[in-house]
Amino acid sequence: MRGEQEPQVTMLAFIDLETRIPQDHPLRTIRRFADEALASLSPTFDEMYARDGRPSIPPERLLKASLLISLYSVRSERAFCEQLEYNELFRWFLGMNLIEPSFDPSTFSKNRQRLLEHNVAQQFFDEIVLAASRLGLLSDEHFTVDGTLIEAAASLKSFRPKDQPVSDEPPDDPGNPTVNFHGQKRSNATHQSTTDPDARLFRKGKGKEAKLVFMGQVMMENRNGLAIDFEVTTATGTAEREAAVDQVDEAKQRGFRPKTLGGDKNYDTQKFVADMRERDVTPHVAQNTSGRRSAIDGRTTRHAGYDVSQHIRKRVEIVCSQLTKTRVRTGLGSWDDIPDLHRVIGYDHSVDQQLYQLAPLLESGLLEAACQLLQDFDG
Repeated sequence: MRGEQEPQVTMLAFIDLETRIPQDHPLRTIRRFADEALASLSPTFDEMYARDGRPSIPPERLLKASLLISLYSVRSERAFCEQLEYNELFRWFLGMNLIEPSFDPSTFSKNRQRLLEHNVAQQFFDEIVLAASRLGLLSDEHFTVDGTLIEAAASLKSFRPKDQPVSDEPPDDPGNPTVNFHGQKRSNATHQSTTDPDARLFRKGKGKEAKLVFMGQVMMENRNGLAIDFEVTTATGTAEREAAVDQVDEAKQRGFRPKTLGGDKNYDTQKFVADMRERDVTPHVAQNTSGRRSAIDGRTTRHAGYDVSQHIRKRVEIVCSQLTKTRVRTGLGSWDDIPDLHRVIGYDHSVDQQLYQLAPLLESGLLEAACQLLQDFDG
């Protein structure tokens, strides 16, 4: 029998959001991790806000909203706030009821400076890593590092000579002016982006096109391939190695005891190998013998651990590749999601790093590994 379509468009209904979300949905595990980490940051949040005045949007909600933006590749904060009006899953994740209005997109920008001054994103990241450590998911001795290019929100047309005066003549098209730079020699020493001066012209390798980019640096532990550190830096030829040295020092300060550090051929230099050995860390980096002598010799390669590190280090490429692609995960998105998260590095790079510090935790497989353990503990 054919069903009839009811013309009524409004009705009164009682809905429990908790029952609308499947019990095996990945966001349940994510919310549990996030809520535990944010609870430990409550004293920091108290310092961020005055005791009197009009209540603000809870900072916990803003951070969890950034997490959703990362997971679902939402194009912008404004688009997220629009989806929040009707998306029950988002409302459940943020602890909002169905009749509570969505917050204004300007709330993100107004509260960013507070989050930056108190280094909240880094603390949030560290709390999640600590939770993984409590579950026995982390190795505290064997690690891998790698870097990835992150495109800046700046066009190559904005890359102009530093000493070139600003033209008083209006462009032929304000949105997409005609620029002819064929035959010009352009470099970071003589040119700079007028849109984002901190972006650098960089190419991934020989034969690849040059782009205005930043560099994302990932440090991964080798037991389960979980990212324990991430930062955004200026793109230079030595940025990967310099960041790796800093990340090793920071890992020691956080209680890790790095003994080996894996990496690709880009880390095979005399200085980097010497820096690692000064810190009592064995550099398990791939040998680069293309027309040169490798800084890694038989003292390192003869051990079985070197082969193990070379095999495991490739897992970090999964983390790095996903940072420059859409946030697609089982139950979280689809291949039609907007793959523009890798272009969000804009005017405030520290702000954008907050978002990127959340993504490696998810892309490295932390939540998948922890989900089963949590279910076992609950059982």
